[in-house]
Amino acid sequence: MTAVTDHDTEYSDQPHTGEPSQPSRPPESAAPPAKNGAWDDGLIARRAAGQSGDLLEAAPPAGPGTSDDGQLKERLDALRELVGLSRTRLEGPTLAEAGRVLDEAAARRRLSARHTVVAVAGATGSGKSTLFNALAGVPLSETGLRRPTTSAPIACSWTDGAAGLLDRLGIPGRSRRRPLQGQHGDTPLDGLVLIDLPDHDSAAPAHREQVDRVLALVDAVIWVVDPEKYADAMLHERYLRPMAGHAEVMFVVLNQVDRLPGDAAEQVLDDLRRLLDEDGIALGEHGEPGATVLPLSALTGDGVGELREALDQFVGERCAAARRIGADVDAAAQRLRPVYTAGRQIGLSEAAREEFADRLAEAVGAAAAGQAAERAWARGANKACGTPWLRLWRWYEAQRAATASTPAALPPADEEATARQRVEHAVRAVGDAAATGLPTAWGQAVREAATRGAEGLPQALDELAVAAGTPDAGGRQPGTPSGPGARPPRPGWWPVAVLAQVSMTVLQVLGGLWLLGQIIGIVSPNLGVPVLMMLTGIVGGPCVEWACRFAAKGPARRYGQDAERRLRDAAAACGRARVLDPVAAELLRYREVREQYVRVTGISTTGR
Repeated sequence: MTAVTDHDTEYSDQPHTGEPSQPSRPPESAAPPAKNGAWDDGLIARRAAGQSGDLLEAAPPAGPGTSDDGQLKERLDALRELVGLSRTRLEGPTLAEAGRVLDEAAARRRLSARHTVVAVAGATGSGKSTLFNALAGVPLSETGLRRPTTSAPIACSWTDGAAGLLDRLGIPGRSRRRPLQGQHGDTPLDGLVLIDLPDHDSAAPAHREQVDRVLALVDAVIWVVDPEKYADAMLHERYLRPMAGHAEVMFVVLNQVDRLPGDAAEQVLDDLRRLLDEDGIALGEHGEPGATVLPLSALTGDGVGELREALDQFVGERCAAARRIGADVDAAAQRLRPVYTAGRQIGLSEAAREEFADRLAEAVGAAAAGQAAERAWARGANKACGTPWLRLWRWYEAQRAATASTPAALPPADEEATARQRVEHAVRAVGDAAATGLPTAWGQAVREAATRGAEGLPQALDELAVAAGTPDAGGRQPGTPSGPGARPPRPGWWPVAVLAQVSMTVLQVLGGLWLLGQIIGIVSPNLGVPVLMMLTGIVGGPCVEWACRFAAKGPARRYGQDAERRLRDAAAACGRARVLDPVAAELLRYREVREQYVRVTGISTTGR
């Protein structure tokens, strides 16, 4: 028996006899998990660019097809960063598939880029082991009527150096073979590693588990179907349809065509193509990328040469591994699409921001504060421009009120509760508006950001309301004094009005003294002038007060509006700092994550 060893692994050109000829590496000796290339970096905003342990760093350029490595590297880096940015927002199972793709991509790219691992898969009795032997040129895999015939994967490598790849697949040394060598050392299918799998429809669960495990790790797969089971629902629903995105690394061969009379083979082949099209598998016809569909007979050898030529070209391109990884990335991105694509333009509209500000202004009582400021300004005008006798009376009333005053009552509990409810409702409304159209996980994160930011907001608004209730009537003009003792500003015509009011009072006093002098006889009698002076003062004082009150309406209204606006702006600034800014930060984070998702998929997302 002739044997060729490769890294302590034996290959034999004879069928497997059931016992290893020398100690072999156990299946558990698979390649160790990636360290530098691992996806679980543990940081939220960590960037993949420039880090050691690049997913493709360990894969040296080797032959044709490496020009796509740069694009694949960029997509893998984007996927790794996407997972890192999303870990605190998404549940672990959601990102598990993307993590597996990154781990397997790192493991595959660290191994030989010269080899292409192709699995031969098929149902019971489809003749896949016969095809495996026909491609190898020597009976390496058992064939026969006993089912299942193949109980464990068998590997055949056309080129040395594939031990690491076979270790990763968990294929022990006793199941590794070499094909029949050609004349003069000619080795067609250079770099091919062919794997004969157990039946995917085997009655033994362990066989199906091995098929699923190996199919997830190989670079390409040859699906062998026969005229009886080519339309089997299990094959199409469990394997072909889910792997539709892997069409470029897929061969579908219709075996046993020698059993079909006349043009029946073409009819079955056309029906097979129709089924593949319904599965979403692109067919590589007319030079287009896609699955290769061929009819053949592994028993008679018809069509095996065409399959060998197609495999030789496929393996020679050295692109299968990159295409498989790219297809896996596509599949992972498709599963994550509902998590990252928005259904509408994201962000807070100006109308939502204005509505939030309106509700906070209502909660803090901005309108009431403005009305109070307007009344305070009007009272100041009346006090300054009123008649002295009226001012004296008001001073007397104020003194009486001061002696009988009681401590100011606290706001009713129901009013305070209502204001707090308004603030909570405003926060919920703006959170819902910001989360509208976002994927569920990110929408929930936005709402939570709004809720966390609202903690302490009612107390802050209460402080603003208390500040607005000070004697300065809740506001002041720019440049005027501030504090509890500050007074509303006075327009320029107030001194003139005060002077006019003083003149009216002086006329009343002078007229009264004149009349008094006439009564006691120290002044010559003359009633006309003093009476006229008194009447002028008595009538002119109220007229001046009325004119000042009318003139003060406009400035008082503007002063109240300015006080309301300042309190409203203060409440809006408080709400923006505590609620809107955290919400905007969360939306910015989502935009950043979505950009990474676009890099992974290479397509635009809705709502961009």
